[in-house]
Amino acid sequence: MPELPEVETVRRGLEPVLTGARLTRVRQNRPDLRFPFPDRFPERLEGAIVERIDRRAKYLLMPLSTGESWVSHLGMTGRFTLDGEQLGEFEEAAPIAGKHEHMSLCAVRGAVTTRVGFADARRFGFMGLIPTVGVEAHPWFAALGPEPLGNGFSGAHLAEAFSGKKQNIKVSLLDQRVVAGLGNIYVCEALYRARISPLIAAGKVSKPRLETLAAVVRDVLGEAIIAGGSTLKDFANADGGQGYFQHRFDVYGREGQPCLAEGCAGVVKRTVQGGRSTFWCPICQKR
Repeated sequence: MPELPEVETVRRGLEPVLTGARLTRVRQNRPDLRFPFPDRFPERLEGAIVERIDRRAKYLLMPLSTGESWVSHLGMTGRFTLDGEQLGEFEEAAPIAGKHEHMSLCAVRGAVTTRVGFADARRFGFMGLIPTVGVEAHPWFAALGPEPLGNGFSGAHLAEAFSGKKQNIKVSLLDQRVVAGLGNIYVCEALYRARISPLIAAGKVSKPRLETLAAVVRDVLGEAIIAGGSTLKDFANADGGQGYFQHRFDVYGREGQPCLAEGCAGVVKRTVQGGRSTFWCPICQKR
């Protein structure tokens, strides 16, 4: 599923089209995605002005002039389209037209009108309309940890969250209550760069190493955002191009290949933790 850099890339692609735009001709083509659409969804969007586009974890949030926020989650194959154009090329086919386009609208900014669609072939994504003043208290957001690119994320935060924790650090970092938006790909990359074993108990990692890890997480995510996201499987960014960070993965997806660290004779291994694949070098990332 798209991770934080992919969602941020989509946010940045939609921002110039939707920010300040009036929403018109809103159409809903089915009653539900993963969850039912909100009651009277088209009517509540119709005529509203998008004040801005935010991101919280892997959610897109668009506060509206009506006092509600339009919340979208891409799920696995969800994507926004602009003027009907397929937004990038995909490793796996995921249709964006016909029965797979589940809602559409027109965004009017001055003399420019852009048709915005949302397609989700597997329907694991979802949308909501919630009061803007109550966003942080909503069940989707209330338990989320700090943003990994925000001021609340640090080695000290990780040390407190992991104190006495026996669960391995890989799975612990995927807990959205610890840090919001981190996913499997970038956790593997960050642990590799920080030279921390994914198998070690989270509570046994020293504070200095957690400070290094926090800094590395910021670097990995920042690089991925600049590159436009990883573009694995069904993800493509909102301006029609693909990201290229996957070409710079140090460890993810490289099972059986030589470790890229200078002077290391290790071979990348793959193991399964919490139902997700972990890629790591047993020499560079000793316990």
